[in-house]
Order: sequence, then C-alpha cells, then structure tokens
Amino acid sequence: MEPGEVNEVAIEGCSNLYYIDTGMYDTAGYGAAYILDADRPAIVETGIGTNHEYILEALAEIGIDRGNVEAIAVTHIHLDHAGGAGFLAEACPNADVYVPAVGAGLLAAPSRLVDGTKAAVGEQWQYYTEPKPLEDDRIVEIDDGDTIDLGDHELEVYDAPGHAFHQVIFHDTENDAIFTGDAAGIWLPGPERIKETSPPSDFDLEGCLADLETIRELDPNVLCYTHFGPREVDDIDAIVDEYATVLTEWVERVNAKSDELEDDEAVVEYFAETAELPGVWNERKVRAEAILNTRGVLASLDDE
Repeated sequence: MEPGEVNEVAIEGCSNLYYIDTGMYDTAGYGAAYILDADRPAIVETGIGTNHEYILEALAEIGIDRGNVEAIAVTHIHLDHAGGAGFLAEACPNADVYVPAVGAGLLAAPSRLVDGTKAAVGEQWQYYTEPKPLEDDRIVEIDDGDTIDLGDHELEVYDAPGHAFHQVIFHDTENDAIFTGDAAGIWLPGPERIKETSPPSDFDLEGCLADLETIRELDPNVLCYTHFGPREVDDIDAIVDEYATVLTEWVERVNAKSDELEDDEAVVEYFAETAELPGVWNERKVRAEAILNTRGVLASLDDE
C-alpha cells in the first residue's frame, strides 16, 4: 500500500469502513487514518497534519462530501494521531472533533504539545507540520463510557491510558471493530508481526497490559491499528498474549541493557544500532522508532 492510497476494509462482517496510508514520516505502511461511511460520516485518526490532503482526497474517492462529515475522532492527542485534526476540521466545517477530555485543551492551544513532541521525536520533527489549533466550539470532550452516535454505527469509548494518560480506544459495535490507537502495539501486515510501542513520556507497562485486557474482554472481530491497518481477529487471546509478551520482553531487554551499561544514551544508541526490520519501513524510520521506544522505557524505569 502506497501513501495516499485508500482501501476498503475487506473483512467479513465489516462494511462501510476504509483506511488510508497517510505517508507518515515519508514512510509507507506506518500511519493510517480511517473513514467510516456511516449515516453521520466519520474520520478516525488524523495523522501528523502533513499530507492531511490524502484524507480529504479519500473522502472524495469514497463519495463523501466534506460538508457531510459529522465526526472527527482521535484516540489520543499524540500528534501522529491528532496532528491533522485542525486541518480536517477546517476542511469539514460541519464536523465535531471528539477528543479525550484530559487532553482536549492541548489541541485548542497546542504549543505545549508541540514542545513535548519535538523533545520526544527529535530529528523526526522535520516530517511534521505545526498543528492548527482547534476552536473550542468544535471540540466534544469524551470519556470512558461515552458513545459517539453515527446513526447506523456508534463508537463506544473505553479508557486505555497505559500508552498515554489521554488515550482511549473506540469500539464500532456494528462492525465489531476496535480502533486501537497504540493500545495493541504496531501491526506489521507484511510479515504479520506485532511490534512494541513505548514512547515517552507517559508509557507505563502495567497500564498497557491492563489496556490489553480491555481489548480481550471486548473480543472484537477486527482490530484497526493506526500503525498499521486492519487485522482480522481469529483468536483474541492469542493476539493479546502475543503483544503482552512482546512488550514485557522489550522492557526487560531495555532494563537489562541499562543495568549493564549504566548510561541512558549508551542504551539508546545500542538499540538504535541493532534495530532491524527487513522489508519493513526504511532504515531511517526503523532507527528512529528504536530511539523513541527506548527512551520511553528508560523514562518509565526512572519513575519506578
């Protein structure tokens, strides 16, 4: 799948749902946004703002007028999920923007969010664009237990704060699909592999494992990963257990290397130099991802 390409989610029992490769970080197969062609059409996840035109072009390709989009929903306010919200809201004037309540203010006045993102992503900031602030009257704050009514679909909201304190997941009950945000890790559809995500500054292993139990209990038919794409669920227990193992073993590896080297920058450089994902993304992105995830684990260990 190439940046800008839009595909229908072709999984039995799932209808009117599409996903777009947003070309995030100039990398194919990393960042997805979703469009639900419901009675009240919705965009779920918005990318980093760069290439937000891909989402607008996808609306046209699907046959949805921008003025008919009524909901833009983000799982959390990290800019790889919410950075395009202001641009899309401007282009879709009748859409409310649904944002987890604890982070909503930072999308209305994003300067602190930008500063934090620059500190976290380092050189990757070159691929971002400054987010457009959301007007207060466009924001609908959401919390655990809320429902976003889309007419013939609805998105149930569940807290999932392990990856970030402001993260939720959405359950599209009609399609029995969960929009995972980062709560279920990073799905690599080519090699069919799940990979850890543990960025600073809020990563909490125990919280992430608890979020996986929420997904297990919902037992969906489809997982819609922001990173990257839809995955049919044959056995939710196996998927949850696999990611729990991947994430736990990743934290243990970083912890062990930290004990060995006793220097955070040396630990970061070790994992950056040894990171490999043959046939996936590109060398630059693989290295940047390793740096980000290592720093997040080290920060969590410092907080213990």
